[in-house]
Amino acid sequence: MTTDPNAESDALDAYSAITTSVAAQLTPKVAALRIRSRRSESAGSAVVLTRESHLVTNAHVVGDASGGDAEFADGTVAHFDVVGRDPLSDLAVVRADREVPAPPEYGDASSLLVGSLVVAVGNPLGLSGTVTAGVVSALGRSMPARTRRAGRLIEDVIQTDAALNPGNSGGALADSRGRVVGINTAVAGIGLGLAVPINATTHRIVHALMHDGQVRRAYLGLVSTPARLTPVQAERFGQRAALRVIEVVDSSPAAKSGLRAGDLVLAVDGTPLGDAQSLQKRLFADAIGQRMEVTVLRNGALVDAVALPVELTD
Repeated sequence: MTTDPNAESDALDAYSAITTSVAAQLTPKVAALRIRSRRSESAGSAVVLTRESHLVTNAHVVGDASGGDAEFADGTVAHFDVVGRDPLSDLAVVRADREVPAPPEYGDASSLLVGSLVVAVGNPLGLSGTVTAGVVSALGRSMPARTRRAGRLIEDVIQTDAALNPGNSGGALADSRGRVVGINTAVAGIGLGLAVPINATTHRIVHALMHDGQVRRAYLGLVSTPARLTPVQAERFGQRAALRVIEVVDSSPAAKSGLRAGDLVLAVDGTPLGDAQSLQKRLFADAIGQRMEVTVLRNGALVDAVALPVELTD
């Protein structure tokens, strides 16, 4: 099979045009962060979030620091204070002490497909406007996040082959139209990077950080993993997947409700579950202390357990 050199050239020109356009849009809106704490000094990137000088970055970038400095591509340097951080989503919101560039357009990661072109824009180590391009190599990945007492899976993580450096953490992952669809968070291996998706759950977390400085979550006390239903079960219950309970923490709300390891969680309050995020979406502040009916399949029989989630504390 032969290829048309002119067609290849046109395709490369189009690819280059998209990358340079996205870079031009986002480079002024991504800052280099320098954070100094009593124990260390660290650096990363952040993306302008609001016209009120808020920026979004990774929780692991700011660590336990209360503030730092942000430098923009035009040379502007601002001091920032940490407004809120959430290690369980690896997101943090900071606020600069002066006017910053207008925020970029934020998109929805659910619009991405495997193979979609994405552009990573960061500001590692003050090297303004570091840009790499690639494609979405996988969707629906999970990434564990922990605090001293709690653990959570960050769901629907975007995997890309756009090369990331450590200083890119907190920078923007954008689609071909320059819309921010993820916040770069980690290098997953040679030639692979991960980004926290911009979606409805992320918007809820960021809103809580901006207004409350923290994310309040409800706690059930069970560890689960997605499980495929058998064809017979799928036909019987009208769904293809559920959550298999791997562990129930002693004295937790889940334990007190009678849930057991091995149970297959089909639904919560009548809403079918199919993945970890479908349960995690229900465990925010408004679920604390509220009756939660959990429907499970146990030894071939349906069992309803009633749990009262408590507030998750660090």
